Amino acid sequence: MTLTDRKWYKSKPIIHESFIQWFLIACAAVSIFITFGIVFILGKESLLFFSEVSIVEFLTSTKWQPMIEEFGVLPLLNSTLITSFIAMLVAAPIGLCVAIYLSEYASDRVRRILKPILEILAGIPTVVYGYFALTFMTPLLRIIFGQNTVDIYNTASAGLVMGILILPLVTSITEDALKAVPYSLREAAYGLGATKLETSISVVVPAAFSGIAAAFILGLSRAVGETMIVALAAGAGPNFTFNPFEAAETLTGYIVRISGGDISYNTVDYNSIFALGLLLFFMTLILNIISRSLVRRFQEVYD
Repeated sequence: MTLTDRKWYKSKPIIHESFIQWFLIACAAVSIFITFGIVFILGKESLLFFSEVSIVEFLTSTKWQPMIEEFGVLPLLNSTLITSFIAMLVAAPIGLCVAIYLSEYASDRVRRILKPILEILAGIPTVVYGYFALTFMTPLLRIIFGQNTVDIYNTASAGLVMGILILPLVTSITEDALKAVPYSLREAAYGLGATKLETSISVVVPAAFSGIAAAFILGLSRAVGETMIVALAAGAGPNFTFNPFEAAETLTGYIVRISGGDISYNTVDYNSIFALGLLLFFMTLILNIISRSLVRRFQEVYD
């Protein structure tokens, strides 16, 4: 270090560590306050809904027809789970395979090319994905399975395109988990005569299981909360069906339709969107708790 560097180092202003600590605490407190604020508003408005609708009826009835005061959430919940399940059938295996390729097989040059392409998928507006599902995926399904089998609006096309949407998220987190596995484990497997594929499947993937599981659950949480794709492609009427080729409205799709409609404020129908929003919040909260539990249980610690 030269004399000039020493003078610059001595004259450089140093921010007190306690100030940085309190600033970070304040940022954390703001995020917690916002979360509690959202829950408070949802809970407050939901009480107005549940003061007129039984919680038991809300959670167990299979009819959602506000015009005749039928508020059973199961049709909306069922279609939400179906689209999310279809999305994970697409994103989980493809995301895992892509992550294994990027982590174990791809060169640095190929990785630099493929990762921005995946990030482009994450940057496309979801409304574009919705019209893609309606104008491309649905006609494709109708060609494959028949026009009499697949409705114009259906949960299958919405779920498939949702899988494409969450694919970058699943791939990125899974790749990070695979890269966190020490290279010494790979060298030990190679020393025992294992091939690269055997090492990837039998050593690296099991060692990164906690991170992979967390990636899948976070992807599922993202699929559960997706709005525009299901609003445009899944249908606009509650339908308690397990057929993915039929139209069925999801929780988020119903919220969008009612929020943009002519429903009067402070009516039971209007207040129902807050009850559905609270249900979505608890669903994602449960998924996040499961994700953290899996990470703590299966996390590998290497010296």
